[in-house]
Amino acid sequence: MIKITIYQNAESKCIGFCSEGHAEYEELGQDIVCAAVSILVINTINSIETFTGDEFILDSDESGFVEYHIKGDPSKETSLLLDSMILGLTSMEGNEDYRDYIDIIFEEV
Repeated sequence: MIKITIYQNAESKCIGFCSEGHAEYEELGQDIVCAAVSILVINTINSIETFTGDEFILDSDESGFVEYHIKGDPSKETSLLLDSMILGLTSMEGNEDYRDYIDIIFEEV
């Protein structure tokens, strides 16, 4: 199962996330759940880096682990991009075909 922790500040704004694990929905290379999560996460990180001036801390490894934190308060653009990622991830978690393969936790930090 993929576990995604969404880090929120006291105002419930997303300020980062951690994604770890594998869905095990299908064989390696055929797993559409892992692919979808990877695309959402990587595209969000790349979009924030390309389209905003916000600074961040990123830690990742080849096992699929990604830890991402915005330095300071996120800009309006970064908040929108993070909210879009969360929408995609929670839509997957809410889908009866995929809910057993993804777990999203919201954590105030």
